[in-house]
This record gives sequence, C-alpha cells and structure tokens, in this order.
Amino acid sequence: MFLRLLFVLLIAFNIAVGAWLLLGQNDTHGYLATDPGVPKLHLLSELPPPTTTVAHTAAIPPTATSSASTPASATTAGTALTPATTSALSYACMALGPFATQEDLRIARNALGPQVQRMRARQEQITQTRGWWVHLPPSSSHAAALAQARQLGARNIQDYFVVGSGDDQNTVSLGLFKDPANARKRRDQIVAAGFQAQMSERTETVPEYWLDLIPVDSEHFDWRSRIHDSSIGSHSAGCF
Repeated sequence: MFLRLLFVLLIAFNIAVGAWLLLGQNDTHGYLATDPGVPKLHLLSELPPPTTTVAHTAAIPPTATSSASTPASATTAGTALTPATTSALSYACMALGPFATQEDLRIARNALGPQVQRMRARQEQITQTRGWWVHLPPSSSHAAALAQARQLGARNIQDYFVVGSGDDQNTVSLGLFKDPANARKRRDQIVAAGFQAQMSERTETVPEYWLDLIPVDSEHFDWRSRIHDSSIGSHSAGCF
C-alpha cells in the first residue's frame, strides 16, 4: 500500500516538474520569436513619424534641382535648332517638261530621284498643228468634185486628189504643207488660175507629259546636269 502511494506521488511530482518546465518559461522564450540577427516585426502604429524622410528632402540643395533640369533644357534647345537648320534649305515647287513619251518621263524620274523630296507625273492633252491644207471648197457630190479635178488638169495644175470619205468628202485637196508660207504660195497659184482655193490649218490632239516636283534644295538644284534634252524646260508650279 505504501509503495503504491509512493509511486503515485512520484508520478504526480514528475508531472508537476514537466509542467513547470514547459509552461513556466514562456516569458523567457517569448523574446526569441525570431532567429538571432533578424530584425523584429513592428506594427505600423508602433513606427515613429517619418521625420528622416522630410529632413532628407529638405536637405537637397536647390542646385541639385537646377542641375537635374539642365539636360531637359539642353534637349529643348537642341530641338529648337532643328527648324532653323531646316529653313536654311530653300525649296520651291516646279514643273519639268513636256516629255514626248512616258519612257522619257520615267528616265527623268529615275535621274532626279536623289535630289527630289516629292514628285508626281501628269499627262495633258494639247492641240498641235499638223500643217496647212490648201483645197477647193467641198462639192455637193462626188461627180461635181471630179469635174473640178478635171478642170484643174485642163489648167496644167498637178498634185491634187478628190477626198472620197470622211468629214472632207467631195473636196479637192491641193496639198498639205508644214510651212505656212509654202501653203500661201500654192493657194495664190490656184487662185490665179481662176479657182476659189482655200487655206486652213490642220490640227490634232496629242498627249504630253510633265513632271511636277519639289527639290530638296531649290537653290542648288541643277536638273540640267541629269536631263540632257534641250527640248525640256522648267517653270514654277503650285505645290502639291
């Protein structure tokens, strides 16, 4: 009986000692929540006012701000010089032509490309003189036109023919001349022979090609050194 009681007391004593070792030293271990050398965590409400940040900002000298803005000023000044440099190059819109064919126009475009900042091709229709025509007034019928032709032959006038179709049908043609002076001479010869000869200009509509362009620098633009065609000219034109 005594041994049983002693055994129970020893067990109770061991339990009490174990409880004291585990629970009685919480305060000692509570301060070791982190490993040695690691900063402790604090609540935001426990932090002091950010006086150091304000002091650091106030401590920045005014010259630092000025020096920081200096590169921006320098950049602005550098940008402002660009228009002045560009304005030193003068430009004006101009037109070159007329070119006889589209192939001539293409060759000119390729030759002038490096010296031109913009260009465009255009086609115009123009009325061109083909020559001067000497003829008799149109007759009312083909038979009447043939009768006039026989009368010319009877007066020893050669080089004529009767137009059989088209707008000038039943007209006796007496020649087409490039030189108006020669045409007048032929007309006067027929009139002197007693016929009512007339002289009229013959025209046709033909295309011509132009090249509108804006040189990179008009003051030093020498297009003659690249286009060797004396028939090509230039004049100022509206910009596009």
